[in-house]
Amino acid sequence: MRCIKEISLCAVVLLSSLLTKAQYQVRFVVNGLPAYHAASDPVFLSGSFNNWNPADEKYRLQLNDGKLDIIIRLPKGSFEYKFTRGSWEKVEAQNEGMPTENRRLIVEEDKTVEADILHWSDHFPKKERLHTASTNVHVLDTAFFIPQLNRYRRIWIYLPPSYAGSKNTYPVLYMHDGQNVFDAYTSAYGEWGVDEALDTLGALHGELIVVGIDNSSTRRINEYAPYDMERFGKGEGDAYVNFLVKTLKPFIDRRYRTRKKKEDTFIAGSSMGGLISFYAMYKYPKIFGGAGVFSPAFWVTPALKQIERKKAKKVKGKIYFYAGKDEGEQMVPDMLAVFEAMRRHSKASMVSVVRAEGRHNEATWRKEFPLFYKWIVLHKEDKYQN
Repeated sequence: MRCIKEISLCAVVLLSSLLTKAQYQVRFVVNGLPAYHAASDPVFLSGSFNNWNPADEKYRLQLNDGKLDIIIRLPKGSFEYKFTRGSWEKVEAQNEGMPTENRRLIVEEDKTVEADILHWSDHFPKKERLHTASTNVHVLDTAFFIPQLNRYRRIWIYLPPSYAGSKNTYPVLYMHDGQNVFDAYTSAYGEWGVDEALDTLGALHGELIVVGIDNSSTRRINEYAPYDMERFGKGEGDAYVNFLVKTLKPFIDRRYRTRKKKEDTFIAGSSMGGLISFYAMYKYPKIFGGAGVFSPAFWVTPALKQIERKKAKKVKGKIYFYAGKDEGEQMVPDMLAVFEAMRRHSKASMVSVVRAEGRHNEATWRKEFPLFYKWIVLHKEDKYQN
């Protein structure tokens, strides 16, 4: 009888697992292309299901019966996507080169999705890109050496308006994807406007130094992932976080008037940057006293969702979790799962913010940043706690 019960239980568990991982067949068909499109040019599908890789050969459309198409398998959920010709400089566009909004897809069954591509963005003359960084932002180094990875990286720094005329010391916020933090000129998708926000809010609530670390365009996922990944390869997040703690922070503390204690040292980022921000605080709770975990890509490294009680108990700072319901089926559940696990085991002061209209882009994070800043500095849990 016991054997029968165990076999029955295993069957139920297996069936549950299969249902959870159910995949549906989705066929994408391009009915129309611009008249100037060259038949020899490749067309790729890029979206939230392949980490927005614009030139993923596995998502290259093929010509069948006179039309370009591709069949992929996706789990139940909502997704966003676009078509490209192999790079974000050659992404689909509207009239006069206006960017095409992300296409949206809800998967609940096998389906066929038909699309027309009106234009390619590189068909239009490039518009002049303007620098938007305030005068308080400087490039600290165009090639700062990362000994832990044997690579070089541009580093930015924002010094508060009062810095030059005072002897004050300041808290420090470290931010990933530095290209997108201060300057629209260096950002491919828009910037966070951190400098503008702090120029206005800093004098009212408390000024900060902000250090922006550029990402590696080719190894971003690897550098921001703490564990090896079946799909994307070796995780280099440990080495990257060690760089922040053992190389960059000591350099910043020596060169600038910083407050060095953990309660004055923060870290923040979005997507993979949100994931590595959480991991940095999880690994170094005595170094980082606060983290901004925006739209964390926990799906890339599921192992990070397995919170260890012993490690979590050591985290006693502040963590601001943010996700938008418009970011895909798993974004909010994944984030809340980590939030709840941390809340069970850690005495950290945490907030989870879920926005119904939140999307996975810089415009959304730009809007959320001042709220994170006020919460970290002023600690107004009652206003933002969910």
